[in-house]
Amino acid sequence: MTTAASTSNSADTLAPWGATLLRVSLGVMFVAHSVILKVFVFTVAGFTGFFESLGFPGFLALPFIVAEAAIGVALILGIQTRWAALASLPILLGAVWVHAGNGWVFSAEGGGWEYPLFLAVAAVVQALIGDGALALSPSRRLPFTGARGQAA
Repeated sequence: MTTAASTSNSADTLAPWGATLLRVSLGVMFVAHSVILKVFVFTVAGFTGFFESLGFPGFLALPFIVAEAAIGVALILGIQTRWAALASLPILLGAVWVHAGNGWVFSAEGGGWEYPLFLAVAAVVQALIGDGALALSPSRRLPFTGARGQAA
């Protein structure tokens, strides 16, 4: 029979692993999106053209790809997770803006805005809950919270 106390202790023990699962999943998504999609599928030149079609300077396309990949690696390894998750927000919110005219569903032509918005929310959650287990460089404290590494 499970008591409330044992359920709570069990949940407390597993919470860091939930944060790790979210952290690594977000990181893999960023690496796959930057390296596989933008470098190998679209090519850097193709992504640069797309970037320019949105009104951004083309010379920022490659640093954008590198930043997205670096954020992904930092998340996978647990390097300053809170800050990496927050650093991803301009990219994710930019993706929401890019896809806004395509409708809600991401399977719509050109992709909708539901998936980038979900990823932005997941990144905020990651920043709030912290590193999880097996982080190489636990996060420094966020200025607007008292938390360091893990949510209290």
